[in-house]
Amino acid sequence: MRKRFMILDSVLLFTVTWALSAQQSPTITLTEALLRAQEYGGQIQAANIAARLAQEDRKQTVAASLPSLTAFNQYIYTEGNGTPAGVFVANDGVHVYNEQLQAHEEVLALARRGEIRVAQAAEAVQKARTEVARRGLKAVVIQDYYTIAASEEKLANAQKSVSEAEQFLDITQKQEKGGEVAHADVIKAQLQLQQRQRDFQEGQLAVDRAKTALAVLIFPRLDSYEIVDDLAQLPALAAFKEIAAQGSANSADLAVAGAALKQANLAVTVARYAYLPSFGLDVFYGLDANQLAARSNYGDAALVPDYRQNLGYVAQATLNVPIWNWGAIHSKVKQAALREEQARLDLTLTQRQVQASLANLYEEARIAFAQIDSLSSSAALAAESLRLTLLRYTAGEATALEVVDAQTTASQARNGYADGLLRYRAAYANLQNLTGNF
Repeated sequence: MRKRFMILDSVLLFTVTWALSAQQSPTITLTEALLRAQEYGGQIQAANIAARLAQEDRKQTVAASLPSLTAFNQYIYTEGNGTPAGVFVANDGVHVYNEQLQAHEEVLALARRGEIRVAQAAEAVQKARTEVARRGLKAVVIQDYYTIAASEEKLANAQKSVSEAEQFLDITQKQEKGGEVAHADVIKAQLQLQQRQRDFQEGQLAVDRAKTALAVLIFPRLDSYEIVDDLAQLPALAAFKEIAAQGSANSADLAVAGAALKQANLAVTVARYAYLPSFGLDVFYGLDANQLAARSNYGDAALVPDYRQNLGYVAQATLNVPIWNWGAIHSKVKQAALREEQARLDLTLTQRQVQASLANLYEEARIAFAQIDSLSSSAALAAESLRLTLLRYTAGEATALEVVDAQTTASQARNGYADGLLRYRAAYANLQNLTGNF
């Protein structure tokens, strides 16, 4: 009875463990993997931080163009020497109190909005780079996702190859007992089985590696999971003219290059501001007195008091006109113009690169799709050739070497079909990603 209970407990423990393991291993679709990558991907988070930094720069630039108000608080003590001014005659007295509010405005900044536009363009560049990072992460996730699917297909193929090798070994052993074949055939079958078992182990390792690579991108920690294998579902490929138009209109790289060119254009205008005068207006209100009081009593208490008003205001206007600075302003303007020229060249180069990437991916997807039927046919023919060769070997009409060669050909053909599916699905998904449809 004790043994029965121990067996029952073991079975129950195994069942619970298996159920928990199945419950803890979610099944992830490609869409879910892409959403998870945006949540946990470090590239996206870094790009978002850069965009938020640019947003704060824009806010600071806008604030710098508006009037500012500061409070100036100062106390000056001078060593006394029996005079009202003290030791330092430059000071207004032994005790000096400055309590003032200062309002400042660069008047011409109200009309010149170039700095703000440059900051807005810089923010647009960072937002566009966020989209570039997002699409780059999507491309990695797509490749890793379908690599898992293809690796699992190859693992299943490796398992099938092991079964075929076991079947061949069983046949050789039976025929050796019957005196129909030499022991060399058994050894060859054993070697073939051992190789297929190693291939299966390598296939399992490939699956684990592919899952780990994707898990780093879509989970906060390494968890077990499964994917939805839609590798054999082949969506139709649109015409290249349509894909090229969508790629040019929705390219994140072109958006970055265009925003950078706009920023460079505005930077030239801002650099030219240095040729113009600056006009500042300051208004002060408060006190600058020898007593910390709104008014001071300088009279004799026995006589009529003499009061001095301490609170008051003063305004000043400052006009600075640039006259000569040894060509520094001209150099800065020229420097900004060169950056504009570089940005224009970058935009042109990016346009060509986007078109080239679209063309290469489209051609790869087209060729991969055209080869799928051929690869599927090759896998079917190789399987049929293996079946016939095994029958011929059983009948004594084929050698063990022919069977081994047929098994190798069948395994390679099945793996080739999985690679063809991976090639098309990855190319198609990356085309969708480049055109902004994913």
